[in-house]
This record gives sequence, C-alpha cells and structure tokens, in this order.
Amino acid sequence: MSQLFITCAPAMEALLVDELALLDIPAKPGHGGVKADATLENAYRICLWSRLASRVLWPLIEGPAETADDIYALASQVLWPSHFSVNKRFAVDFTGASREIRHTQFGAMKIKDAIVDVFREERGQRPEVDVKEADIRVHAHLGKRGLAIYLDLVGKPLHQRGYRTQAGAAPLKESLAAAILYKLGWHKDNGLDYLVDPMCGSGTLVIEAALIRGKRAPGLKRSFAFENWSHHDSSIWAQELTAAIDAAVPIESHFFGFDSDKRVIEKARNNAKAAGVGRALTFETQPLKNLGEKPGERGLILCNPPYGERLGDMAEVLYLYRELGVKARQFMGWRLGVYTGSPESLRQLKLLKSNQWQLNNGALEAVLASYELDERQGEAPREAPAEVVQSALSGPVEAYANRLKKNIKALEKWAKREGIEAYRLYDADLPEYNAAVDRYGDCIVIQEYAPPKTIEPEKAARRLQDLIVATVAVTGVKADNIAVKTRARQSGSNQYEKLESRHKYMWVEEYGVRCRVNLFDYLDSGLFLDHRLTRKWVGEQAKGKRFLNLFCYTGTATLHAAKGGALTTTSVDMSRTYLDWAAENLRGNGFKGREHQLAQANVLDWLNRSQEKFDLVFLDPPTFSNSKRMEASFDVQRDHVELLDAVSYVLSPGAVVIFSNNKRHFKLDNAAVEEMGFQIEDVSRATLPEDFKRNPHIHVCFKLVFAPRD
Repeated sequence: MSQLFITCAPAMEALLVDELALLDIPAKPGHGGVKADATLENAYRICLWSRLASRVLWPLIEGPAETADDIYALASQVLWPSHFSVNKRFAVDFTGASREIRHTQFGAMKIKDAIVDVFREERGQRPEVDVKEADIRVHAHLGKRGLAIYLDLVGKPLHQRGYRTQAGAAPLKESLAAAILYKLGWHKDNGLDYLVDPMCGSGTLVIEAALIRGKRAPGLKRSFAFENWSHHDSSIWAQELTAAIDAAVPIESHFFGFDSDKRVIEKARNNAKAAGVGRALTFETQPLKNLGEKPGERGLILCNPPYGERLGDMAEVLYLYRELGVKARQFMGWRLGVYTGSPESLRQLKLLKSNQWQLNNGALEAVLASYELDERQGEAPREAPAEVVQSALSGPVEAYANRLKKNIKALEKWAKREGIEAYRLYDADLPEYNAAVDRYGDCIVIQEYAPPKTIEPEKAARRLQDLIVATVAVTGVKADNIAVKTRARQSGSNQYEKLESRHKYMWVEEYGVRCRVNLFDYLDSGLFLDHRLTRKWVGEQAKGKRFLNLFCYTGTATLHAAKGGALTTTSVDMSRTYLDWAAENLRGNGFKGREHQLAQANVLDWLNRSQEKFDLVFLDPPTFSNSKRMEASFDVQRDHVELLDAVSYVLSPGAVVIFSNNKRHFKLDNAAVEEMGFQIEDVSRATLPEDFKRNPHIHVCFKLVFAPRD
C-alpha cells in the first residue's frame, strides 16, 4: 500500500474524490490533486478509469531539502536501476521552490544528475534523457515540508485518451469536458436520455458524454509509462483491462452534435469513430438558428459557445447567446449547461440560472452555468427568429431601439438621395446608451464612449451589451458584420492606433467617390464621416487648382479634389501606412500619375522646405499628437497659429485654406490669424452633415482666404 498523489486541474479536486469513491478508492483533496492510500491494482484502475485526473504519482522518497546539495543527496538515495533499465529514456518534471532553488529547471537538473550518477555507480553506464518522448517520467515537488519524489505512472497526461486525432481551433481538454458533465449530473441522472450540443466543434463534450453513459474506460485506447517500470505487474494489468472491457454497456441514449462549420463536424465524426462510439452519435452541419424542436422528453443541452476574446467579435457572440436562450425555451423539461469564458454574456440568455461553478480552462477563467428549463423560464417561442428580435428589444433598451428605428427612418432616404453609403445612425442620443453607431454599407460600427467614472463598470458593460444586441435586431445587419470599439470623445491621435489585424477592407461611396475603409483593425475606419460636406466642398472648389492636403490621413479629401478637376494634388502625412492607404484610394478611383503626389513627412518640416505654391488647402490636424517621428508634441489649440503661419508661405494670393479640427471648445486666435493676411469665415455649421446635426460640436471648421497685405 502506497500513498498516491493524483493530480488534476484546480477546482476539480472534490469531483476527483467523488470519482475515486466510485472506484472504491478513498481519497482526500489537496491542492492541485488528491491523496489516496492505494495498491498497485488501485493505481492501475485509476489510470484506466479516471476521467478527471491528469497524472498518477507513485511515491519513491520524501525528505527535508532546502539546497541543491540536499536535493541531489535525497534523489541519490533511490535505487534507480531497480525502477527502470539503462536502455529506457527518462525525463524529470520539477515543481515548487525554496530560498535557494528558484528555477524548476535547476531543480530538475540536480535530480537528473543524481539519477545518472546512481546508474553509473550501479551499472557502469547511464540512461538517456528525452524530455519529449520519455519512457519513464520522474516527478518532484519541493515545498515547505521538503522534497517529494514520485514515479509518474501515466506518461502523457490522462486527458489524452487517444481518440482525439483532430481538434478544432480551441478544443476543450477531455478531462475538462468530463468535469463539466459531472457537475451537471450526467453520470448520475440516467433519466437524461438525450444530449444535444448545438455548437459542438470537434465533438469532445458529446464523445465524453457517450463514453460515460456507455461505461467505457477512458484509458483503454492508450499506453502508459508504468509499462516501462520494472515493478509493473502485467498479470494485474491484464485483469484490469479485461474487467474494463466487460464493464462496457450498450449506449442507449441519443447524442447529437451540431456546428455551422462542416470541417469541424468531419473532425468530430473521425474522433467519435476513433473513440469507438461513432455509431452511437449523430454529427451534422447546422447553424444554431436552425436548431429544431427537442427530440425527446428529457435531456441535456450542453455547449461551449465562442468566448469573443476580441472586442470586435462582441456583437456576433452576444447575439449568439441571445439566440441560444431563445432556442433553449423550445426544450422544456430539459437541462441546459453553458460553459463559457465570458460569464457576462450569460445574461443575454434571459434565463433563470440554477447554479454556477468556477471551472477554469487552463489559465483562462471560465464558468459553468446550469439552467432547469421549466415553467419558470417562460413559454417556448413558436417562431424563434422573431423571438430573438423581440427579446433583444425588450426592457430598458427599448428606448434605444425606438430611437435607432426613428433615426434610420429619417436618414436612409436622405443617404440614398445624397449618394452616400457611410453615415451616422446614432450618437449618444440617450445618455444611458453612450455610443456612436455608424453604417458602412452592409456593416455597422459601434463605438462606445468611455463611460463617466460615476457609472459602475458592470452597469456600463450591461448597457453596451444590450445596445449591441438591439442594434443587430433593429438593423438586420449580420452580427459578424458589426465592429465594436471603445473610445473617448477626445481621441487625439488615438484614431491611428491599431486594434486588430483582420485586413478586412471594403469600399463605400460618397458623392461619386469610392473610399476604402477598414472597420475592424483601427479605432477609426479611414473615413471621417463628419467631414463629408467639407470634402464635397473641396471637390466643388478644386477645378484648375493646385491642391494641398496636410495631415492627409487616408487621402479622402484628395479624392474629391481630384474628381473635381484639381490641376495637381499633394498629400502629406507622417504615416507610411496611411499614405499607402491613400495611394490605394487614388488607384481605386482611377487617379494616377505625377500630378498626384504623396509625401511622408512631418507637416511643419515639409512646409518649411517646400518651394511650391498652392491655391486650395485642406488642413485637418489631430487634436493632439506625440508621434515618435516628431521632435515635440503637437497640440492644435497651442500650435495652430504657428501651423497656419507656416502654411501661409506656400499659398498663392487668394488661396483658400479649409482649416478644421475636432477639439471641443477650440478657439481660433482671430487676431493672430488675421495679422498673417487671412480673412476668416466660421463655416462649422455649414459643414455639419445631416447625420451629425444632433451633435453640433463634433468639429469646428474655418474658411480662410489668403489676402496678403502689400
């Protein structure tokens, strides 16, 4: 009889104690595993039958150890050649630390040295170390009570059952899938005759459920490190194998796995076949929206929906949860289990929760939520898609939904008449829903303004979630075509920050010009919607003019000038990325040639060097910039006089400068600007598009006519 240490993932210790009790092996929970007094027969049984354990560690020696010499001395007391032969490859796993031993690799090295030296002394030769393909694994843990050295009877972790030859993008470990099923009582409640996973991926949850119900030992299809151990008893192991084979029963429950991706469904079928349960399971390609009525009176709906790790995915994920909640009501009398790394998304189910457990997926924090689908959840919907929409528009968010509908009705005809495909639908019209909602053709961008500090973060997050789901429902835009971003109203140069790398570009039209936009990768899309009328005015004034676009960004104002017949265009910006974008915009509209110049430079430096003269200038500097390419920061309020003075030296008499910026409460230094020879006209209201009239402070804009004094 030896005291084994059986490791498992955190929070599974109590479940593992219960599982071992079913194998008639009493155990006590510890940290990261359980302890059990067991025979060799018991150890084999755990290796063969445990669905939750990671490793089964057989004790070799334990004693005080603080220093490297202590570790070496204790490990040297083990007669290693009695445990494995010199032709076996071995590896050492080390955990823990002491004042002197702070690196696990160093601790492992000292034990490895001891093993090799013992072999040399006893056998005159040494075994090879092979970390990846070891025949024998030694595990050591250094803690407050000293050093404990074990023989790992398992080898590859127990969750590697041997059936999962193919996996999806983010597969669950088999042991975690089993823990989820145990928490939901699948192994005890034989009245649950059906299991449905509507987002099954590579099928791990469904396969593990079938293995449990069919009493199939999870270790039957794999090998173990103890088979290379000198104390291995093949006769006892053969008895355990025979007993495990005899214990299997026919799988009478009905198992269904669905997924919208036919590629992962094929992987699920192959995995089920490898696990020996392929004939008992049904895997089909089917999106959640097509999930039908319940196939029987009692069962379990179980799924691990996408987490939405990127903010841009939030709309798709939230709407998926809302749809799942609606579909679940069609399974009255069943139980629902949802395992998620996004617990805040669970509220979109709109279901009364029975229980919730913290059950992390490795380093990722995650929860398992349980729901009894009974009369408390409300009646099952007759028409699920309509119910999803209705559910999304009920409650406090209804006021936002009504406002959005009203704005869409007022703006859609206007936009079509004007010939624009990108415009603002909503801009924090209601203080409770503090966001901007923009349409770009068949896509939507939701930009959440940073909430005030007086609003609790949880409350702000709930409101944003409801706004996103309601936007999907009202607009009818596919959830995966909705980008979600968070920004402060005063973004300064933050519009240039990169968020993702999807490289998903599209073209939208305004007044006959095609503009290339990217809705996911950057905080701004590449098209400032509030300057639409200003760009149109530039195009109307550009014929025969030499046009200059400073801080040109993606060159959209240049497009209008070129379309309007500008003699030449010059666009200046510090960013190579945005100049390349501007070049794509020009090519996409058929503008090419030497008459369209792009210059990468600091604007002030470029102005001080330029020998050219221009007749029309569009000047839209950032509110604030501290780019690495600049020697000093730029503040539009502080530095606009210096900037306009530099611009004045490249102007022809009578030239027009359109000067705009988005700084709230910006004050033009009229006296200084007039002293340079500019006539000033505030055209802020005249350049405010129809879709921004609800927010008259979105930008300031001035028409400056250069009339230098003699």
